Amino acid sequence: MSGALMTTYQRLPVSFHHGEGAWLWDTAGQRYLDALSGIAVCGLGHAHPALKEALCQQAGKLLHTSNLYRIPLQEQLGEALTRISGMERVFFCNSGAEANEAAIKLARLYGHRKEIANPAIVVMERSFHGRTLATLSATGSRKVQAGFEPLVQGFLRVPFGDMNSLRSVAENSPNVVAVLVEPIQGEGGINIPPDRYLNDLRALCDQQNWLLMLDEIQTGMGRSGRMFSFQHSAILPDVMTLAKGLGNGVPIGACLARGEAATLFAPGNHGSTFGGNPLACAAALAVICTLEHDSLVDRAKELGARLLAGLADRLAGTAGIEEIRGRGLLIGIELDRPCGELVNRALEQGLLINVTAERVVRLLPPLILSDPEGDELVDRIAALLKAFLNQG
Repeated sequence: MSGALMTTYQRLPVSFHHGEGAWLWDTAGQRYLDALSGIAVCGLGHAHPALKEALCQQAGKLLHTSNLYRIPLQEQLGEALTRISGMERVFFCNSGAEANEAAIKLARLYGHRKEIANPAIVVMERSFHGRTLATLSATGSRKVQAGFEPLVQGFLRVPFGDMNSLRSVAENSPNVVAVLVEPIQGEGGINIPPDRYLNDLRALCDQQNWLLMLDEIQTGMGRSGRMFSFQHSAILPDVMTLAKGLGNGVPIGACLARGEAATLFAPGNHGSTFGGNPLACAAALAVICTLEHDSLVDRAKELGARLLAGLADRLAGTAGIEEIRGRGLLIGIELDRPCGELVNRALEQGLLINVTAERVVRLLPPLILSDPEGDELVDRIAALLKAFLNQG
């Protein structure tokens, strides 16, 4: 490994040369089934023809100008995103952390417009919103925050899925202006809230005149079985953030807003040098077109149900399995013990998975996964877990 790189990652001992669909090949020619999708990024899998064509065509025309000028592809992408989401306006950036930074700034501006000197945002335990100073302050993980104090002030934390705690905040914290929450917690362990949680949040925010801000960076772009996870609850947020699957590997983030939140930013309030450049927008437009044309959102719902049923059947009665949970192609298998070593074990067997929250095997396969590939994934995961749990 090169000594020229900062040691911000504990990298696995593999380098990939190329990919196709749900498969990756390393530099030695070994093939791997990708059940991680670059952590929910490559929803269309690898080397998708539509994305390849869009990128090659755009690269031959124009990569970048500046947001000092109009960018027609950015305008087209904004129209597409507002059409499929019900939101009204979009700010483009380069990552999920940047999208959440924009949302936090919107909430602060919203509060100051209401003459609240120290506006506060309610965030959740076990959440993850990014690694910039503001977004790691919003994140519910001391591991992420440790060593970077002093943290950004203005965040109040409550348990995920607990409406009583939120109502208590409403009664006792007059400076609150917004709630920032993941519809399903990804890094926290694929944690799914009670069925009416988002509906109750929407009602409370309306009652309190708070902004409801949803971090859909991991759950958005079809992964949950709806284009956006909030659509399972038939509500609309005031602010929504996207990244990951939006560009299928091309860096792009987006902060969408509606109502008053959509009109808060004025020229000079926020910006991004690279945000929404022609290449990134061409990629995102190809992703949206493919998701809609190939009915991949419905496919994620059907395949997710197939995988959950298969895992439940194959792992039934296995000691050490605490819970199998998921929605669409966000799947978590919680064990009764730390299981980080499973990542390397899976790698040795040609399978790419992830462990989060120490004890949760996280599966985020691409939306283009076939039924036979899904069945193979279930078989291989079940065998991997049984061998691990039955050892010694």
